[in-house]
Amino acid sequence: MIRTVSTKEIENCVYRLARKAGLTLTDACRNALQAAKLQETGAAEFALSTVLENEICAKREQMPVCQDTGMSVVFLELGQDVTLTGKPLQTAVNDGVRRAYADGNFRKSICDPLTRVNTGDNTPAHIHTEIVEGNQIKVTFLPKGFGSENMSRLYMLTPAEGKNGILNAIVSTVKEAGSRPCPPVYVGVGIGGAFDSCAMLAKKALLRDVGSVNARSDVAAIEREALERINSLGIGAQGFGGKITALGVSCEIAPTHIAGLPVAVNIQCHCVRCEKEVLK
Repeated sequence: MIRTVSTKEIENCVYRLARKAGLTLTDACRNALQAAKLQETGAAEFALSTVLENEICAKREQMPVCQDTGMSVVFLELGQDVTLTGKPLQTAVNDGVRRAYADGNFRKSICDPLTRVNTGDNTPAHIHTEIVEGNQIKVTFLPKGFGSENMSRLYMLTPAEGKNGILNAIVSTVKEAGSRPCPPVYVGVGIGGAFDSCAMLAKKALLRDVGSVNARSDVAAIEREALERINSLGIGAQGFGGKITALGVSCEIAPTHIAGLPVAVNIQCHCVRCEKEVLK
């Protein structure tokens, strides 16, 4: 059945998700941090206790859970049986971001890459749209801080490098990053596709709950081994050393060309913020 939806509904949804994401961690992230704290002692335990207490304070005071309220990344899954009315979709999304960052007193971090002049309202958002079956709309809001984004990497491996090459790319990215992305990190990995789509796979991997497992057993095995190897690095929470350097590794995979093996590693800091809503 064809359904008509005003883009004002999408704007308001983006507004709600952005306001909530700025103030709180995901449930899965909070649970992972609490579990990590139980495994640590000394400075690492103190660091994890502090970030958990920080979220409690953020909720109580209705203040951002991290000073870097991020680049606004918006994923839209649009049912093919939906007809949109009203203002252009991109305008609606950006209006939702603009209102949320103003009303939430969130830091506006978006600027021209050359002049460095700030746009003043955290727009434009990075909008990724996918047409899917049905007549529903799913909106996902991911505020992406750049202390971790700057530590992300894209590798164009040869097919001969195989699984070991993938694992080495993941682990070496985290090792090189060290304490800079505010560990313990959450690692999103894209495997396959092309130069551009591989990076998108890595970003989409970060939309999964921390601790979730890929449905493909061979991909899940890479997630598991990568996490074990990362946590053996000893970087630990905030770089203080310890058992937990990463809360999780999530991999997404897509077919690629016979001559290539693209691997993208998108690093997320310990402050995992991601909110989702379905407009039915």
